[in-house]
Amino acid sequence: MKNNLFTLVLAFLIAAPSFAQQAIWGGQGVVSPEIHDDNTVTFRFHAPKAVKVEVTGDFLPTAKIETPYGQFDAPGSAQLKKGKNGVWEYTTPEPLAPELYSYSFVVDGLKVFDPNNVYLNRDVSSLTNIFIIGGDRASLYEVNDVPHGTVARVWYNSPTLNKNRRMTVYTPAGYENSGKRYPVLYLLHGMGGDEEAWIALGRTAQILDNLIARGEAEPMIVVMTNGNTMKEAAPGESSEGLIKPASLGSMDGSMETSFPDVIKFIDNNYRTIKKKSGRAIAGLSMGGFHSLHISKQYPDMFDYVGLFSAAIVPGKDVKSPIYENSDAKLKTQFAKNPKLYWIAIGKTDFLYKGNEDFRKKLDENGYKYTYYETDGGHIWKNWRIYLSEFVPMLFK
Repeated sequence: MKNNLFTLVLAFLIAAPSFAQQAIWGGQGVVSPEIHDDNTVTFRFHAPKAVKVEVTGDFLPTAKIETPYGQFDAPGSAQLKKGKNGVWEYTTPEPLAPELYSYSFVVDGLKVFDPNNVYLNRDVSSLTNIFIIGGDRASLYEVNDVPHGTVARVWYNSPTLNKNRRMTVYTPAGYENSGKRYPVLYLLHGMGGDEEAWIALGRTAQILDNLIARGEAEPMIVVMTNGNTMKEAAPGESSEGLIKPASLGSMDGSMETSFPDVIKFIDNNYRTIKKKSGRAIAGLSMGGFHSLHISKQYPDMFDYVGLFSAAIVPGKDVKSPIYENSDAKLKTQFAKNPKLYWIAIGKTDFLYKGNEDFRKKLDENGYKYTYYETDGGHIWKNWRIYLSEFVPMLFK
């Protein structure tokens, strides 16, 4: 029997295509990326017949690109040098600062992943490899030896949208057995994102685990919704099947109108503090837009509001009662004295001017808010920073 089994395995290995053998034995047999003791990083790619190999990533000087939505920071690029046995190599000239970085290779003009690094993130329809340089704030993004919360993908019914929808819910360590009630942060993604964006790209679970373990944040539930109201769930997770991701969003009033369905489900199915002082809402870009308008539409629902690189006003052709009488709704909201109204944006963000104008309006009316400004533009690096700054201020 043992001989027959050995023969079967050997036959499989001989007959299997090369990529299947790589799946068994792993990658190209080179180390990439290699993080050195001084925090310089070496990238390697085995391509004996390639003419040109580049690495592109957010650890390199950025370039500006124009899009229909404005000017964005794009990852820079650097050329690898061909060495022995067809292995191309590039080492950063300077140590990298602590951060979570993303990168890809470009081989003779074709963008490819690092076959020696299995760690990937999806941002809308783009996949990139990732690595972390630990230390300082980036230690919040790492999985450390602390009590860990639970991340669940949950389906709920939205009568307003007439469909079942999916969200991601983080519950803090000890939730299952504590019997306690917890405050809730509703955390919203940007254009093209979904209910997976904050948990993957934003490192929400790691940030919350670490802040709570340090005693710097209150234990809380975090609810990450899908802001594309025409969709049930993230690509590949709905009845639509394995569709190609697209840069979708809903800035037509439907997200704001349907949001009480989310609150009702969470309050009915989790041990929550069911009042304004136990709820916060925050979001990035489109999610900041939703947070702004949801919080003023329902002024008795949230005591804490966070706008991360937020879009401020709806499109010129958008007509919805949600966006009407905006000044009057803001007046009502601030008359009810929210405990924290927090605005954050990068100095080179294409939405900077809109945020500046919005702050002027708040200043002119004497509405109290807290402002936080960083370098950089409309990027996940900033949004992870904003989350790690915002969370410690909640539910005190």
